[in-house]
Amino acid sequence: MDYSANYYAFSGDKLLAEGKLQDILRSLKEYENHAFEGSLLLFNGASGQQIDIDLSGSNSELLERYRDPNLPGENSTPESGSEPGKRGRGRPKLGVEGREVTLLPRHWQWLETRRGGASATLRRLIDAERKECSDADRVKNAQDATNRFMYAIGGNLPGFEEAIRALYARDGNRFREETDLWPVDIRDCARMFAEAVFE
Repeated sequence: MDYSANYYAFSGDKLLAEGKLQDILRSLKEYENHAFEGSLLLFNGASGQQIDIDLSGSNSELLERYRDPNLPGENSTPESGSEPGKRGRGRPKLGVEGREVTLLPRHWQWLETRRGGASATLRRLIDAERKECSDADRVKNAQDATNRFMYAIGGNLPGFEEAIRALYARDGNRFREETDLWPVDIRDCARMFAEAVFE
């Protein structure tokens, strides 16, 4: 469960709520007392993934069921492997975490000859790769998230297949044309998912 993402809750083709997961759950619990107009669908705003949701029980039971384990609470425990007062490898105060890396001897030999040593070289290589791939990755992730959302909620809508083709061809005009007659909330949400594709 991605607790940092925004979520989108739909009933049929109507957007009921959007926001952080715990806020969405509170809204859905309020709606539960009224009949939903259609099937209830919840989507992760970062991945487009549909999330199964169980609204049973009281408000507090519902919120506890989907509580972010990273937030402190009465039942929170230290991360596995960490003991109070025991210092981990790396420089935790600076956000540097020590983990095992497995390389062949020739890789270690090459790293040892680089400026700053193995750790600094690995960090530079990773940062360079992230910078080079970030734009392409951002577009690919947006295409896949949009596809997941559209397939789950709009697979039967007119122009769906053409809209998917336009999405992967990065043809923003055609994508807008094919989604123009869709229900407003679905159309707007699909276009929001696809924004990074057509920038």
